[in-house]
Amino acid sequence: MGIASINPATGEIIQEFLALSDRELEQKLAKAAATFETYKTTTFAQRSTWLYGAAQVLEDNKQAYGQMMTLEMGKPLKSAISEVEKCAWVCRFYADQAESFLADEPATTDASRSFVRYQPLGAILAVMPWNFPFWQVFRFAAPALMAGNVGLLKHASNVPQCALAIEAVFQKAGLPAGAFQTLLIGASRIADLVADNRIKAAALTGSEPAGASLASACGQQIKKTVLELGGTDPFIVMPSADVEAAIQTAATARMINNGQSCIAAKRFIVAASIADQFEAGLKQQFADLKVGDPMAEGITVGPLATPSICEELAAQVQACVDQGATALIGGDVAALKAQLPAELQGGNFFPPTILTRIPPGTPADQEEFFGPVALVFRVANLDEAIQIANSTPLGLGASGWSQDPDEQERMVNELEAGAVFINGLVKSDPRLPFGGVKRSGYGRELGRQGIHEFVNIKTVWVK
Repeated sequence: MGIASINPATGEIIQEFLALSDRELEQKLAKAAATFETYKTTTFAQRSTWLYGAAQVLEDNKQAYGQMMTLEMGKPLKSAISEVEKCAWVCRFYADQAESFLADEPATTDASRSFVRYQPLGAILAVMPWNFPFWQVFRFAAPALMAGNVGLLKHASNVPQCALAIEAVFQKAGLPAGAFQTLLIGASRIADLVADNRIKAAALTGSEPAGASLASACGQQIKKTVLELGGTDPFIVMPSADVEAAIQTAATARMINNGQSCIAAKRFIVAASIADQFEAGLKQQFADLKVGDPMAEGITVGPLATPSICEELAAQVQACVDQGATALIGGDVAALKAQLPAELQGGNFFPPTILTRIPPGTPADQEEFFGPVALVFRVANLDEAIQIANSTPLGLGASGWSQDPDEQERMVNELEAGAVFINGLVKSDPRLPFGGVKRSGYGRELGRQGIHEFVNIKTVWVK
């Protein structure tokens, strides 16, 4: 099936959509290019008014947008509504800060006057994932639009209603019709799209293969990309830590978005002296989770987005168990489904699972487990913890737990990640840059650095 909304809690097809024809796609590209010629001349004050309008539209409709997200990709409704609120925040943040972030920067040279000016590039393509179907888009769109660019969204094919709703948010806020458009197309058409001269750059959040494909296509055209890809984020707990706080945060960090988050903690690297306490506490936290219909009150874990994600995760867990890992809790999909009501039997549910005593050589060493599975590794000291944390090809986020200032400083300096959080949950925040290193991608979203990604950083020298 191509572009369709399918309820992951039931397997029911909600609505199917036709992909854009070549003619329709051409019309949207032409509209984006034409709109940019006037949009780039608008003032920061005007753009700010529009972005504040978008924030208001989001907040006024957060219940409806939250339900839409939950129906299309399965996150608990409470989390979906919070996601909409965060989108309103990023709109207001850039509405307030963009002018100062993009102000001319004077430099002292041999000229009578020299400075750096930031100017928009044009139409930027955003290839976005299903797991945070509003937030991932708005954290791209808010800085891009405030910088004077126009946006074209190629969203994941399983969240088309969200994609269309986001375009409508900007239209309701009063932005010109061509300033932000949704393109209902399949992934196979992206390479031809980025070859079009009207597309000036591209951003992608998604899998490593998807990022490599887009980067390759843009590289052929010498067009800039920003990539935010996967993560196998470590969560290190040392003996000096507040272990109970670490346990509570660990459960939350692993279960973000039903475990389907690039920055969700996935590998829990725990000092051996406190490992029994940590495992027992985490097991209890997982046992208290409620799996079921994500629309229902009190449900903390909904279904995974697609059957294939569920199947891949089950295969990864089984491979670890077959090679000697212990399932401290969970791991049995059939047992979980037997407990669910009949209307949810066709859903993509996976039980909250903890694997421990994991031997070397399993998928847990290198692969991202994209679902509610915690991988616990015992280590003798911080040296071993950092070695294991850095042993994968990915480097998105990392969380370190210690009350020892020297240990904290070592984790900040030595962990190979785009973000290191000490004694806290890794999260994206409009006030801070966000992105990864190694095969987790390059470039940054959010913060001052994020709005500088898709502008011409122009040197000006006046004799």
